[in-house]
Amino acid sequence: MDLLNTEAQKNGNVIDYWNSGDDVLKWLERCGAVLTSACKEVDLDELLAQGRALRTLARRLIVQRKEGEVGDVSGLNKYLGAYLTAPHLERDKEGNLVLIRTARGGATASLLGPVAEAVAQLLVERNFSLIKQCEHPDCILWFYDRTKAHKRRWCSMALCGNRYKAAQFRNRRSGGGTV
Repeated sequence: MDLLNTEAQKNGNVIDYWNSGDDVLKWLERCGAVLTSACKEVDLDELLAQGRALRTLARRLIVQRKEGEVGDVSGLNKYLGAYLTAPHLERDKEGNLVLIRTARGGATASLLGPVAEAVAQLLVERNFSLIKQCEHPDCILWFYDRTKAHKRRWCSMALCGNRYKAAQFRNRRSGGGTV
């Protein structure tokens, strides 16, 4: 869901938080998908273009899945096919052996591969009735509803929920009815 939320809306304008390949790298690091110190060989312009394309593809596939359709996954399969990995044994903090997968493909594919895999897992494993888009009319953010009753409506109650409820209150006070 974080991938979709690299775009937001403010005052009717879409804001893209990815304006450079460095922005994509920083986002990947924040999400724990990559260490930027290991990304010296990547073409930042290609990373930005491919990252944005993957985001657009993911949004389309998720919207289609929410509508009960299975969209064309061939584009996602291209990202997955380019993400070459190999098993590798390492020791964890306690000294125990752990099996991890190490990226072996091209730099951009290695960076975006884990994201494409997360999108694929979302499409396969998640309950799509719990994947929701914020109900505030000026918001385009998405979330996975983990609340007990599954009645969450806003990306953030403090932001969108409060703004919507305040607007309803102002409208009722001015005699305008409901929003």
